[in-house]
Amino acid sequence: MKAIVKGTVIAESTDLEMVDGNPYFPRAAMRAAYFRDSRLTTVCGWKGTARYWDVVVDGEVLQNVVWSYETPKPAAEAIRERFAFYRGKGVDLVD
Repeated sequence: MKAIVKGTVIAESTDLEMVDGNPYFPRAAMRAAYFRDSRLTTVCGWKGTARYWDVVVDGEVLQNVVWSYETPKPAAEAIRERFAFYRGKGVDLVD
């Protein structure tokens, strides 16, 4: 699967973990030049605390469209060191 913004591939992998209908990419699939740390965090009752990134492509910033659980709760251990994208916010996911 590829994550694409404005025609630019920002992540690509065949090693995906599906959770709650979202494909979680391995951290190695992240093309870091397009990701910028965000200060936003949220809490999921069964996964834990999520951290976020903005995506920046050709000067356009998509705020808080990528998240990850750095230290997930035991039930969500499969998504440790993985990240996912919000759909419908400028990131296209293509098989």
